[in-house]
Amino acid sequence: MQAKSEVSPDLAGDRVAARMQALMVRAPMAIAFVKDGRFESVSEHFNHLFGHGDDTDLAGQTTRCVYVSDAAQTSVQERMTSAFASGKPLDDEFEYVRRDGSRFWGRLQATPVQWDAPGAEALWLLDDVTVARQQRMQPTWTAKHDALTELANRREFERRLAEHVGSRRHEPVSVLWVDVDKFTEVVAAMGAEVGDHFLYGLGQLLITKVRASDLVARLEGDHFAVLLPNCDQHYAEIVAEKMRAGIAGYRLRWGLHRTRVKACIGVVQIQSTLETVDAVMGAAVLACTEAKAAGGDSVRVFISAGGFEELAG
Repeated sequence: MQAKSEVSPDLAGDRVAARMQALMVRAPMAIAFVKDGRFESVSEHFNHLFGHGDDTDLAGQTTRCVYVSDAAQTSVQERMTSAFASGKPLDDEFEYVRRDGSRFWGRLQATPVQWDAPGAEALWLLDDVTVARQQRMQPTWTAKHDALTELANRREFERRLAEHVGSRRHEPVSVLWVDVDKFTEVVAAMGAEVGDHFLYGLGQLLITKVRASDLVARLEGDHFAVLLPNCDQHYAEIVAEKMRAGIAGYRLRWGLHRTRVKACIGVVQIQSTLETVDAVMGAAVLACTEAKAAGGDSVRVFISAGGFEELAG
């Protein structure tokens, strides 16, 4: 029998270092490891984000060089320390300064490398959200979007739905009503902040299950709705099942918190008997209620008054 080859600790360490270097060079995201107020190592994208290149590098420099003032650095550090101490990452938007003095808004997601040593090394992920932030500041954006999830809000959803209700165009249009099961238990156990991050992540998940022409909205609380133009009942069922399975498989990892939920989804295709927006929404809600009554984690399709079709969940 051939002896099993063993890898020396030094060789294994070299491989890990080589992989980390490849990740920091090739990853299309801004990543940094920070310790004692200094950048230990940064990805190429992180350098570029702050205007550094082949001749300059943020690695080894103090984090103060990316903040607009001493007060800004102190404020972020205090918030980070408080979040880590409570077992949560820091996830917020701050203003930063580039090497040439220009400024931008970045979304910082920071977490300890080891949660049992929150004051030691930290991992930073940073995204430039300047354009998105400018859009959110516009009155037209805030009037149409939910501030928490950045999805369409109820008003915008109903306005778009109204364009199809009673339309003489013959393209099929369907609506989904998504109701998260037992979400209040998540909030009660882990707090509103964890619940908010869960809803945001859930909204982003739903977007990945639809086409660019579809509209995903958060109506209120843990209720979402989806408008599917040019989509008949059969295809809407498929989309609904993908969403149900996606939600069931979704895991929120927020600091030391781990949680998951399931959802019920009601499906309705707009039909002549549903003459108003309220009637369409009501039919979707009825189908979703039927799914909940059947035990949850399932999809039901509204056929006609008093009629439902089950899609196995």
